[in-house]
Amino acid sequence: MKAVVITSHGGPEVLQLQDVDDLLLIQDDEVLIKVEATALNGADTEQRKGIYPAPNGASPYLGLECSGTIQAVGKNVSRWRIGDQVITFKFSFCLWVSICYLLESMLEFMLLFQVCALLSGGGYAEKVVVPAGQVLPIPANISVKDASCFPEVACTVWSTVFMTSKLSAGETFLIHGGSSGIGTFAIQIAKYYGIKVFVTAGSEEKLAFCKGIGADICINYKTEDFVARVKEETQGKGVDVILDNIGAAYFQQNINCLNFNGRLFIIGFMGGTVTELNITSLFAKRLTVQCKL
Repeated sequence: MKAVVITSHGGPEVLQLQDVDDLLLIQDDEVLIKVEATALNGADTEQRKGIYPAPNGASPYLGLECSGTIQAVGKNVSRWRIGDQVITFKFSFCLWVSICYLLESMLEFMLLFQVCALLSGGGYAEKVVVPAGQVLPIPANISVKDASCFPEVACTVWSTVFMTSKLSAGETFLIHGGSSGIGTFAIQIAKYYGIKVFVTAGSEEKLAFCKGIGADICINYKTEDFVARVKEETQGKGVDVILDNIGAAYFQQNINCLNFNGRLFIIGFMGGTVTELNITSLFAKRLTVQCKL
């Protein structure tokens, strides 16, 4: 089979499409997927650079999510059959059961036999093996191609914002990078649950897109102080939850943006990893700060 191979750590030029061994062993609780489409995530680029190693035992190839069709199933697999269409993506298994229930309850419009799944790597190959317990149907209104970039954002937002930060109806929510894949999903699911959504983005075009899919307050971080705007729109209180992919550069501003009992969840560090904090600002408002990649 063919796969995209990291020939050495570096820029995109180190990636090469090569013929590789297609002897993939399927365990009793796994399925073999013929990949039809895959997606690009930040972790893929970090792994290519050599600063985000794949988990032990994972495929040597990139690809945290993909869509495709099941070609073979292990002897203990009963839910899925050869010919089912799937999405695969990398995510922490401890979250998977909860996310399965979430997506199955939301996707009542799913087509029969189209499925998605969790993957620890290997989406950039023509075939990949994945545990059957990490498989879910593709929503009926999403094409197999588009579905390849759906699960990673869905599971990231659900696990961080709802499972961990406990965002709930009637609260306020600030999303940095509102026009990103994670941002656009976060806007829509937050509005579904009755939450007031603030977003930041760097152009009026991006802000208009965010507004169009439900964002309530759209802030151009290049021309406006987002802390001041958040305080203005919340009568000085601040928001209840922030989803941040900037990191150090926004850390103190995010703290200043939070309401009492506010929760900051950091999922990236585009603005650096080192900052300084007066921890009394956390105590004063009983704030929670959490991180994950």
